[in-house]
Amino acid sequence: AYSPSQRAAMVVVLGIEGSANKLGVGIVTDEGEDPILANPRHTYITPPGTGFLPRETAEHHRSHVIQLVKAALKEAKLDSKDIDAIAYTKGPGMGGPLQVGALVTRTLSLLWKKPVVGVNHCVGHIEMGIRLTEAKDPIVLYVSGGNTQVIAYSLRRYRIFGETIDIAVGNTLDRFARVIGLSNDPSPGYNIEQCAKKADGQTLIELPCVVKGMDVSFSGLLSEITRIAKTQLKSGQVTKEDLCFSLQETIFSMLVEITERAMAHCGKKDVLIVGGVGCNKRLQQMMAVMAAERGGKVATMDHRYCIDNGAMIAWAGLMMFKSGIVTKLKDTTITQRFRTDAQEVTWRDDSAGEQ
Repeated sequence: AYSPSQRAAMVVVLGIEGSANKLGVGIVTDEGEDPILANPRHTYITPPGTGFLPRETAEHHRSHVIQLVKAALKEAKLDSKDIDAIAYTKGPGMGGPLQVGALVTRTLSLLWKKPVVGVNHCVGHIEMGIRLTEAKDPIVLYVSGGNTQVIAYSLRRYRIFGETIDIAVGNTLDRFARVIGLSNDPSPGYNIEQCAKKADGQTLIELPCVVKGMDVSFSGLLSEITRIAKTQLKSGQVTKEDLCFSLQETIFSMLVEITERAMAHCGKKDVLIVGGVGCNKRLQQMMAVMAAERGGKVATMDHRYCIDNGAMIAWAGLMMFKSGIVTKLKDTTITQRFRTDAQEVTWRDDSAGEQ
């Protein structure tokens, strides 16, 4: 518990994240070395061979969100009166799940008489990464189930320098995991990573490597590896391990290539990897080799903060709230396609020399 004087000096924000199958409630403060006071999370996991649909995912969020709010307050040793603002994921994401977060936020705002801050999900990932890794103005590779973007900060926006032109990297991994029957627990991407580790490391199956300038395309690659799996797995011509290994090597090579291009264009040495796929050790390793060759380094986080969580929304919300941003109740809607560069970054100091 905090003393009255400590509490008076703190800004405390509760954040609700529910844009996909992870539901998280985080509580953060601007005081102390560790800003994260609580960060419980619950994941909607479907059977092997299936994905998660908006309606069922929203039902999962509705059935768990209240207990997560209570768990977060208990873990933080705080009461509702100690919360200064409530942040929620405005987008991007799946419509049904996003609406649950927005509805709960509006309800808590009215019950507790607290202001609301609508947060861009992608910006939440970036700000959490910068805070925890202390990365200084890096190129950001944002890789998750629904997003694949290479980003750099410039003039009060997180600018997108390259991105997928069809499906996201995480979606590619998830869909291939379904093809070969891998479990969704804890996540399809994690299980592909573990499967790839069992490969001999010598058998690289040729797959389409589609890099178009600063952008990438994964749909053709997914179609080809799906074809190979369906026609050659049973006969023993290929193994699941070699397929997972080849998929990772090809996809991650594409991501390293466009990230390096952005580094050269922007004159930056360091890379910050955020998003659920950012947990992947092989991606981190490949990116680290490239960054080291350019005299830089890679900043990464573990699964607690790479994967969608409430604390990242709370932290971005706290920074927005302190800079004077508050979302009116009538504007607490959702935006399924909320671009990273659509959010004005009012909380960073451009006079510090960052371009």
